[in-house]
Amino acid sequence: MTSPPSSSPKPKRPLDQRLTEFFQNDTTSYVIQRLGQGLLTLLIASMLCFAVMKLAPGDFLDTYSQNPTVSQELLDDLTQRYGLDKPAVTQYRLWLTSIVTQGDFGWSLMYQQQVTTLIGSRVFNTLILSIFSLIITWTIAIPLGIVAAVRQNSTLDRILRILSYGGQGFPSFITALLLLILAQNLTPLIPVGNMTSVFHDDLSTVGKGLDILWHALFPTLALSITSFAGLQRLMRGQLLDVLRQDYIRTARAKGLPENKVIYVHALRNAINPMITLLGFEFAALLSGSFIAEFFFSWPGLGKLILEALRSQDPFVVMAGLMMGATMLIVGNLLADLLLKAVDPRIELTNN
Repeated sequence: MTSPPSSSPKPKRPLDQRLTEFFQNDTTSYVIQRLGQGLLTLLIASMLCFAVMKLAPGDFLDTYSQNPTVSQELLDDLTQRYGLDKPAVTQYRLWLTSIVTQGDFGWSLMYQQQVTTLIGSRVFNTLILSIFSLIITWTIAIPLGIVAAVRQNSTLDRILRILSYGGQGFPSFITALLLLILAQNLTPLIPVGNMTSVFHDDLSTVGKGLDILWHALFPTLALSITSFAGLQRLMRGQLLDVLRQDYIRTARAKGLPENKVIYVHALRNAINPMITLLGFEFAALLSGSFIAEFFFSWPGLGKLILEALRSQDPFVVMAGLMMGATMLIVGNLLADLLLKAVDPRIELTNN
């Protein structure tokens, strides 16, 4: 009786060969180049942020030196640490060095704590609103835009167009104000202000999560209505434009099922601009909710930066602007990679 032949393990390729193949991959090379460009963009953005704050009238140290709760020792320490008594170029160098080496974006005199800690405590609150709004908007708007395009000029299409025109006709602050008035009339059924109830600490883990989501309901609607209207119209227009192309008529002439023509051939090409838009919406996750946060007293990042601007708290403002620039760069990169994943025919190039 013969024994089965033993399979010899495949020899491993040398590490340097695998690394060479990894870096020669088109997508990897593109990502590395984009990240390098992104770092240069962030450097330029940091210069602009610093210059804008230095050109602003007034001196925040003079303002806070009159505050009895701010000690002279703290002011002297900040002056020495960030070179606030030195030329602007030296101040920028010290600020940038503290970011790169220590992750220190400065000190908030308004809140008496490190800017990194302060922003870190607000980012999660803003992400709750932004991601919740993004999911609701895209989950509803994209299917309705497809339905409106497929059933063009039907009664449903006319209703959806009226709703989209109405949604885009209201500025976001007007929408937030109307929802705030409605919430006040429905109190205590609909909570107004803050992100938790007074008995939040007594709830279970699930109860705490539901309590936060219930408080986020109207702020999320304020963010979603205008975005929903524009996204639904854009999806409808893109799909209608693709459905008029010659290759769609050819596919129908060959006898392909209508569902396959629409949802495979047409939708695949119509969705590309929407993916690009998704990248920009990702960039606005941390900065696009300040209106809803302001009206509904939601303790988020947008409201924090707005208060910092009014109080001349420069390190908070500069950190917020830098985060916005970072999200824009990351959002654009993710949009390009998603486009490549959806349509492999697209070539990623930095030229």
